[in-house]
Amino acid sequence: MTPASSATPAAGPPVAPRTQQAPSAPGRLGEAIPAAELYDYLSRLEEWLRARRTELDRLDAAAQAAASPETYTADMLLAMTLWQAARTRADEMGVVWDSGRADAVGREKISQLVWGRLSSPDGSSLVSLVEATRLCDAIVSALRTRLSFDPNAADEVARFRGLRAELARCDELAGSDTTARGRVEKLRERWTRLRDKASNGADVTGPLTELEAEVARTERDLIVGASERRELARDRKQAVERYAALEAREPSLRELAARCRREIAAPPRLAVPDVSRLGEVPADRAGLDGFLTRLATVARAFDTVEASYSAPLRERAELRYRLDAYRVRADTNGRSVSPTVRSGLAEARAAGEAVPCDVVLLRFLVEQYQFLTRDLPAHLSSPAPGSSPVPGQEGSS
Repeated sequence: MTPASSATPAAGPPVAPRTQQAPSAPGRLGEAIPAAELYDYLSRLEEWLRARRTELDRLDAAAQAAASPETYTADMLLAMTLWQAARTRADEMGVVWDSGRADAVGREKISQLVWGRLSSPDGSSLVSLVEATRLCDAIVSALRTRLSFDPNAADEVARFRGLRAELARCDELAGSDTTARGRVEKLRERWTRLRDKASNGADVTGPLTELEAEVARTERDLIVGASERRELARDRKQAVERYAALEAREPSLRELAARCRREIAAPPRLAVPDVSRLGEVPADRAGLDGFLTRLATVARAFDTVEASYSAPLRERAELRYRLDAYRVRADTNGRSVSPTVRSGLAEARAAGEAVPCDVVLLRFLVEQYQFLTRDLPAHLSSPAPGSSPVPGQEGSS
């Protein structure tokens, strides 16, 4: 149950849904949002979801009634998809919120749901909940203008005010991107010229409608672009970290390979990849994707090299341990007094201490010594030195 269910009457859709904008999200990723701020945000988000759904339904009906409904299909589908993704994420937050019983850990999880990327498989996973709501607002604004569905469309003052707010958001989204800032600045110049013409009494209805659609498209593009840049920065950071980890791993693998070649006869013949040959981490998406693929290939090659060169060294150590265990058994069951057994032990030890060590030969000699030190049947066993004579033979001569 979300907080809005107790704070907002359920009597019907909100008034004037066409002018309601998505609420500003509190906190930031990774921190526990204060309960009061979170309650207010979830309440206003619930109101926005109901209002936006009402307007989307009305816009959809108007688009179906238009002369060319197919021209609105793509935007309507995208707006509906974003709304549904936001609705699903709001439901997830409502479960964690648990009518206000969420503790600090729960409120931190809600901040991840607010600021983290959506998990929808329909393409909206590219953006966060905050970006999805803003993008939905921008698309709805463009549809409203194209369909002349806004009852305030005749109020040029309100339309200029709305455009100014959208341009301010575009400025924020553009950040330090020179190209994006130039695009926003051109739109702002057009807004200024139209406002001046309107102030002088000129009819700017047509140009103003075109500008509204262009600003809405620009905001949509900037939201998606900002998300893509953040994803690119995150992936590049991961690539740098993986590259550094592979570089740090390379010397130990080279040392392992050298040791195996030095101590083992017939070692594997695998080369250790040179990480530096991958070059610098690219800054563009296509180059970075290819670089990440090559990093994964090198990582798999490192795993193969490590497994191949470690295997004979581990087997040699295991065979030495088994040889000692069999020697202890031979001492226990009396087989160590046999010259054959002692000779087998000496031969196996010599093979295990040889450099380079023939692991195949050592394995054979250890298995042979295992056979020699096996427990013999009782009737074949001879008394150990110092043991009592067999009963019934004490007085025989």
